[in-house]
Amino acid sequence: MKITDIKNPLFLKDLSIKEMETLAEEIRLFLLEKISKTGGHLSSNLGVVELTLAIHYVFNAPKDKLLFDVGHQSYIHKILTGRAKDMDKMRHFDGISGFQKRIESEYDCFEAGHSSTALASALGFATARDLRKSDEEVVAIVGDSSLVSGLSLEALNQIGEQKRKLVIIFNDNEMSISKPVGALDASFSHLRSSSQYNDLKGSIKSMLKKNPNGDAIIETIHNIKESLKNTIIDSGIFKEFAIDYIGPIDGHDLKSLIRAMETAKAKSGPVVIHCLTKKGKGYKYTENDATGKWHGVGPFDIETGEFKSSTPAGYLSYSKIIANAVEKEMANNDMIVAITPAMKSGSGMNELFANYPERCFDVGIAEDMALSYAAGLALGGIHPFVCVYSSFLQRAYDQLNQEICRMNLPCLIGVDRAGLVGEDGETHHGVFDISFLRPLPNMVIAEGKDASEMEALVHFGINYPGPFAIRYPRGSIPYQKNDIFPEIVLGKWEMVINNDNEDATLFAYGQSVECFRELIANNNLLINLVNCRFIKPIDKELLLNIANRNKPMYLYTDDIIKGGLGDEMLEALADNNCNAKLKVFGIDDVFVKHGSISRLKESLGLDYMHVINMIRGDLDA
Repeated sequence: MKITDIKNPLFLKDLSIKEMETLAEEIRLFLLEKISKTGGHLSSNLGVVELTLAIHYVFNAPKDKLLFDVGHQSYIHKILTGRAKDMDKMRHFDGISGFQKRIESEYDCFEAGHSSTALASALGFATARDLRKSDEEVVAIVGDSSLVSGLSLEALNQIGEQKRKLVIIFNDNEMSISKPVGALDASFSHLRSSSQYNDLKGSIKSMLKKNPNGDAIIETIHNIKESLKNTIIDSGIFKEFAIDYIGPIDGHDLKSLIRAMETAKAKSGPVVIHCLTKKGKGYKYTENDATGKWHGVGPFDIETGEFKSSTPAGYLSYSKIIANAVEKEMANNDMIVAITPAMKSGSGMNELFANYPERCFDVGIAEDMALSYAAGLALGGIHPFVCVYSSFLQRAYDQLNQEICRMNLPCLIGVDRAGLVGEDGETHHGVFDISFLRPLPNMVIAEGKDASEMEALVHFGINYPGPFAIRYPRGSIPYQKNDIFPEIVLGKWEMVINNDNEDATLFAYGQSVECFRELIANNNLLINLVNCRFIKPIDKELLLNIANRNKPMYLYTDDIIKGGLGDEMLEALADNNCNAKLKVFGIDDVFVKHGSISRLKESLGLDYMHVINMIRGDLDA
């Protein structure tokens, strides 16, 4: 059978183990071929091929509910449920998602944009099943790093308390995006080592079965075995939550996987199957990756492992520019530390961690802990830099509100991946952070228009005596080392283009400022341009001066409009009894789908040239 001919997973039930092993290798080759062209999450999917085959062999989706934690490792699930033919356009604007998506398939029962939600949601499915008195199985597939987050531990507590029938597949590859951290990972290491116990148990049982008195001997030593099992295995985290445990087992051994899942399926309460897998299995470059380089990738050459869209010479990623600027500040001040919730590699902080290991802290997938940790550090006389992806920062909102802002603590927050991020889609776009940060008292929000201004904002923010959020997008820009930075004054904007006889004024912030500057100059337009480098507080003096000129005013943002900078500007105009009108170009009240950033901006009416033409049309009218 061709991979692209697969319509549903029912055919698996007629395959032998050997045939499924062959299929596993064919799927790996198929994944490499497709992801090398489209980009996507490679290592995590290569590691769960046999695991996913076994799940669909034993369970009966879509009746049985399968929840993949985050869902970036659900590509094999998509293949087995009839979507292999669509993978040429995976993560494209008009193609399938790189995550589970309910509108795509009846086999996708849940969606997630961040880790650690599967257990709580699975318990919800199980509770709903029991209340409806139906009989479907509920299966949650979680990784070793997501399992130790606060939300997962809270869910485990409830799962152990409620004792509902639920299967947890614990995919333990000793990696998240990069190496996992924390004391609980040591607990998992202890569980991994108990494979020796399982091997010994199997050998003894096999030997005794050949003995005429073997059954009696097995019965006699049953209690001893259980005691030994408690000591070696169940002393781990799962026993503490009163959840049955099977494993650890080889996550690439289909026979063992199927046997364990059948056993779990027969149980009447919650059970964990601990599967040891190798992230990136089957491809030498991914198997040897210890930094997360091959977790999420762009197009690449399969033979050489070279990425096709590497950063051009003279360019640096926004993340790296910020990380380097923070490192420069740390070199001059021993009281600065850096914190990341498991995104060291993605946020360009590998060198920072290598150069300052005693002052850099990866707290794992725990954004809320990162901000509370920063609060304690700040109260202890240290100035923390906390780097968090925009779409993940919302998970620490309580700590931002109740601790960092309420106590007005000095903390530089790097809001990475702000704005549209592209192919990962609606669960990852960082378009809401302005709306939820802006109402917080004492919070300052800034975004630089270029590398030099971002570096200046880092210097200003790390010396600011309160909470300071600096936003920066995904991608890279031209970079030239510069020790002379623009002057930064809290809340002050910059007139980038200032004509006395302007037809209109356009306000913008971030990377869009330079794009509009070029377009306005190249098209000989009499449009003034303001760099709103501070989103909070705003430059009310400059805003009112421009408003009093009685010329049209426009604001461009690639963030959500509601609660954004436009609202702040309109409130200031209203508070000062100014009747000037402001038209805002931005994202309406929608979740934005996946696709390239250029294609998304085009679909949203936020293409830069389109906005200029819209302003032209207004002025001509």
